[in-house]
Amino acid sequence: MQVDFYHLTQLPLERALPRIAERVIESGGRLLIVAAEASQRARLDQLLWTYAPESFLPHGQAGGPDDDRQPVLIAAEAGAPANGARNVALADGIWREEALGFDRVFHFFDEERIAEARIAWKALADREGVERNYWKQNAEGRWERAA
Repeated sequence: MQVDFYHLTQLPLERALPRIAERVIESGGRLLIVAAEASQRARLDQLLWTYAPESFLPHGQAGGPDDDRQPVLIAAEAGAPANGARNVALADGIWREEALGFDRVFHFFDEERIAEARIAWKALADREGVERNYWKQNAEGRWERAA
């Protein structure tokens, strides 16, 4: 399994997350986006409809009647996703051990959560079958692999 740590330094989550979600969908995958706070989930819901004038990402918030049909599902927890996603985006900067049940984890965090991200990074160092990547934004906002 692969865990990608995305350190948000130049662009906010609202600019980075839709691009990752697009790539997951384009590859034929499904994505679970996790955020504990209801207000953040509502903002992410709105974001995925409006992030680009020419497109949107089909999605829903967990708890709806068509959860199993959603390519992207927004939820409060990283448990078993109703949409069958094998990819999870931890959008609120909080590491969750349940994420290790997915094939790929996108762990987004900013300066406020960097200490917690470092703890998660170190804790995963000796885990069998876990490949870690650390991505940081350069001055232009492009992702560069830092570790």
